Amino acid sequence: MALQLGTENKRQVYLVVALFVIILGAGGYELYSSFTGPSAPPPAPAAAAARNAARPAGQATQTPQEAEKLTNAGIDPTLHLDELAQSEDVEYEGTGRNIFSASSAPVVDIPKPVAGPRPGAPVVSVPTLPSVPKPPAIDLKYFGYSEDRDKTIKAFFVHGDDIFIATAGQVVDHRYKVENIKPGSVQVTDMGYNNTQTLTLTAF
Repeated sequence: MALQLGTENKRQVYLVVALFVIILGAGGYELYSSFTGPSAPPPAPAAAAARNAARPAGQATQTPQEAEKLTNAGIDPTLHLDELAQSEDVEYEGTGRNIFSASSAPVVDIPKPVAGPRPGAPVVSVPTLPSVPKPPAIDLKYFGYSEDRDKTIKAFFVHGDDIFIATAGQVVDHRYKVENIKPGSVQVTDMGYNNTQTLTLTAF
């Protein structure tokens, strides 16, 4: 009697062979993935640098950083009269003309204008241009500074009841940009009027 291998039902044999091939392929793919590992994504800084290079020069600049805002807690409001007395004792000792006195120099008579070559000629009126309003003064008070070990200078400002610490390039109160800081003065730009003013160091 011949041994029956089940080849009579060809459809079942084909299904079994196809299933075996699928299982073998899936197992081989899993083994290949475990050995090779996932592919690393492209570095994000390179893509960001490419985007910044594609932008115009005016759009590549970043928004200025805001200055640090402090509270008034722990501030000594005592008025030091001895330090004020030292500044009041300084006397003006100039060697030239006293600019605060009107009688220190003779008054020079203003010469009268010479008559025109055509007397009786019609006077041409020159229209006056309207005066351009001046931008308002920057409402900040520069009262001190500090210098770090890396020579970075931080300026201290008062705006109303608020105190700010800012370095060059930072913005105070969302409006005033600090440009250049020196021990005795600081340049600040009012971004609303595009006006730069120099603030001198004053007592708090």
